[in-house]
Amino acid sequence: MLKRPLLPLLLAASFASALLAPAAQALDVPEPQVKQTVVEDDHTRVEELRVRGQTQKVTVQPKNSKAPAYEIIMGDGSRDLAAGPGSSRGAAGQRVWRLLDF
Repeated sequence: MLKRPLLPLLLAASFASALLAPAAQALDVPEPQVKQTVVEDDHTRVEELRVRGQTQKVTVQPKNSKAPAYEIIMGDGSRDLAAGPGSSRGAAGQRVWRLLDF
């Protein structure tokens, strides 16, 4: 008679452990690969940031010039980079200058 009340408890415990196992495996996901590349010559310095192989940020800093550094925003589909209606600019990117930095 004691086996019947114990059976539902064992089934519930095994079901709960089966639900928690995928959550524990999801925590073991490795960090994304981040790569920062710097290319420099006499006139400019270009810094590129890639995450999972996708370019996220490109910063261009002119040397020997009073021109400020600027960033090129990459078209990843989350931002509308079109200059106007029907523009085919796509992932060509836009230059962005930072006015305030704090």
